[in-house]
Amino acid sequence: MFSEIVALWEQCATWLGQHAVLPLLDFLHITKYTDSPTEIAATLMIGALQLLIIAGLFRPLENLIPAEKWHDRRYARIDFHLTWLMLVGLFPLFAFLIMTPIVNYFSGVSPSSGDTTAWSMRTQFPWLNQHVWVFFILYYLSYDLVYYLMHRIQHILPWWWAMHSFHHSQRQMSCWTNDRTNYLDGMVQSFVLAGVGIFWGVSGEEFVWLMLLGELVQNFSHANVRIGFGPVFGKIFVSPEFHRLHHMDFVPERPTLHNCNFGQVFAIWDVIFKTALYNEPVHPTGVRGNKMVDIDNEKGIIGVQVESLKRFWGSVTCLDGWRLGGVVFNKKYRPIHMKKPVGGQQQTFKSHAQPEAALSRDQDSETDQKTQPK
Repeated sequence: MFSEIVALWEQCATWLGQHAVLPLLDFLHITKYTDSPTEIAATLMIGALQLLIIAGLFRPLENLIPAEKWHDRRYARIDFHLTWLMLVGLFPLFAFLIMTPIVNYFSGVSPSSGDTTAWSMRTQFPWLNQHVWVFFILYYLSYDLVYYLMHRIQHILPWWWAMHSFHHSQRQMSCWTNDRTNYLDGMVQSFVLAGVGIFWGVSGEEFVWLMLLGELVQNFSHANVRIGFGPVFGKIFVSPEFHRLHHMDFVPERPTLHNCNFGQVFAIWDVIFKTALYNEPVHPTGVRGNKMVDIDNEKGIIGVQVESLKRFWGSVTCLDGWRLGGVVFNKKYRPIHMKKPVGGQQQTFKSHAQPEAALSRDQDSETDQKTQPK
């Protein structure tokens, strides 16, 4: 039965690659940049399957056991559009036209023969090819560790936070929020993580599939659900309850509280490096205290990319944008380190209306008024 499903999947990918992807590549005059129309088609199918899983499983769970109860999903809607646009559009093209050739080049992998010639853990220790699961576990542990370290840098390097803050600006974090990403930020992340694949000797195609697996896990961890993994597994894997605390808004009374839970799949890195936070009530998500970030919630698909790029350019072109530390952004999109006054106000961030999960519509409206640009 399983072999029949695999055969059907391969047939569908081949047909879609030859009759849809290849004509599109020809039309765009970019056929010469890839010899993988079937792999692109398979990635599109995986993306479509991922959308079905999110919509058919994670989304209903948000209705059954929500972490936060919302009167509407006004802010969450844009994330749905960003997700399908990424999964069945931008990601497959970027992955196979840019990432795969780069990874294969530096890994010494021939796309046609699968031969690996460059230095990598796979070539230095050939027995890893006979122990696929050992190779996968070692690779993914190191991949996740690099992601954890990279994620921490995203929060303290101002020009990177300028882009990453778009992901955190979401007031209604849901199963669609994972792909709420500035596209330049996504490219930088991909190149950093591709370095792990090159080190281990992972082919470009394998790297793309592993990224898609990680994407699905992150879709679940962003879901608006009351699900934790308990006192044991919760210390090993990232749950929605665990990751929601990472997205909590700034709490003035406990200013370092939100610097926590940076892991992607494994929570063990947060435990080891003492950034894990447990046993907290559900906090509101977003960056409501900094209106130059919170304004993302009022923008459209193009507007959010432009707004976050303005913050990036305002940061990368000044010295404060390279000095490590938490920042807010002024009206000129320049980063201001949080110890400095902003507009004559010593307190940049405002307190929550309440630290509990369920915010009423009136409270949300009041917060809106406080954080609107003047």
